[in-house]
Amino acid sequence: MPRPVTLFTGQWADLPFEEVARLASGWGYDGLEIACWGDHLDPWRWDDEEYVAGKLALLEKYNLKVWTISNHLKGQAVCDDPIDQRHRDILPDVVWGDGDPEGVRQRAAEELKNTARLAAKLGVKTVTGFTGSSIWKYVAMFPPASEAMVDAGYQDFADRWNPILDVFDEVGVRFAHEVHPSEIAYDYWTTVRTLEAIGHREAFGLNWDPSHMVWQDIDPVGFLWDFKDRIYHVHCKDTKKRLGNGRNGRLSSHLPWADPRRGWDFISTGHGDVPWEDAFRMMNAIGYAGPLSVEWEDAGMDRLVGAPEALEFVRSFAFDPPAAAFDAAFSTKN
Repeated sequence: MPRPVTLFTGQWADLPFEEVARLASGWGYDGLEIACWGDHLDPWRWDDEEYVAGKLALLEKYNLKVWTISNHLKGQAVCDDPIDQRHRDILPDVVWGDGDPEGVRQRAAEELKNTARLAAKLGVKTVTGFTGSSIWKYVAMFPPASEAMVDAGYQDFADRWNPILDVFDEVGVRFAHEVHPSEIAYDYWTTVRTLEAIGHREAFGLNWDPSHMVWQDIDPVGFLWDFKDRIYHVHCKDTKKRLGNGRNGRLSSHLPWADPRRGWDFISTGHGDVPWEDAFRMMNAIGYAGPLSVEWEDAGMDRLVGAPEALEFVRSFAFDPPAAAFDAAFSTKN
């Protein structure tokens, strides 16, 4: 059976959840990767049976399924330092509270635990998200960070995330971290270091999103192979590099999305520099059988045009792996 294609609702949380479900169903998506913000999902209501049943009933109404939920925004606050206005802009009052940084981190951690519990109630086995990082602020390397400072950052991550992952283990759910600048794991070697920091525990894996690798010149296909036992989820999001003119920098100069002076931008899937055919062939090779979630994020295209276009593109490449194709052919003949 082909892998299901879902729509990540994070970029649609300004719309009511039912409206997003209606749109996605009309376009032909198989399901949703539901974001835990807006009115889409509230992890603090994980033990409200009526609330959970209502979400499942709404999905059924639109012939959609859910394999994954996301809590990127609150995950970001678990380890971040500093906690500042950027977090105030993305966090609900229940997590922000009085804004005391350590209090924000602790409440964000509690919400991640509740997210695991909510996932289990929904019959979902994977939560995607960010981790935050206390050492991302050192990435510019001047003044230089000592080895001890970097070690302390990975220890802080382990100390804060191991108790969260304990709850994931208790309820039989896995966390898929999106390797992404501003996180504890943002490229190849920081991913290696992150997995080492928590003893390679199975509750913690990866949400493969090639868009963030391409502009860093990391091979997203090789990444799939090297971390094949940790690829718990896939985001289909593309990136277009605009480097090479002597002006546009890789760090993009604090310019807004879609500004032509940026060194790169997110772009509708299939229009950028991600080697999608090679990536899908590698997913077949490593046996990834989970959903393909379209994270549509293109400031230069109307999302009502881009989201159905992205679905068509992903479906055109999401061919069955050879074993599945053989099994299907054999069952047809017999």
